[in-house]
Amino acid sequence: MPSSSHRPRKRFGQHFLHEQGVLTRIVEAIQPSAEDFIVEIGPGEGVLTAPLLQQAGKVEAIELDRDLAAGLVEKFPNLTVHCGDALEFDFAQFPAGMRLVGNLPYNIST
Repeated sequence: MPSSSHRPRKRFGQHFLHEQGVLTRIVEAIQPSAEDFIVEIGPGEGVLTAPLLQQAGKVEAIELDRDLAAGLVEKFPNLTVHCGDALEFDFAQFPAGMRLVGNLPYNIST
């Protein structure tokens, strides 16, 4: 069930994960900690972001949709949001050893 009234935009390839069991398995597989530099691609509505922040304390996110990015900034004070396209983003600005996480849109997964 969607957590907001945001309608997925086809041009962004948006699909929103809401299945709690899947989210739990993703976070368990990642095992984020406060020592990790976590970068999330496409946080969308923040359903994966929230547990990442709980365990890591701080997360950087790259979100293409300006409307979603603005909502994330308001919702999560420990989240740094970079509004832009992850395919064009300069990841070199992040430290070596960063941990990259995301529920990627199907249209960029190739």
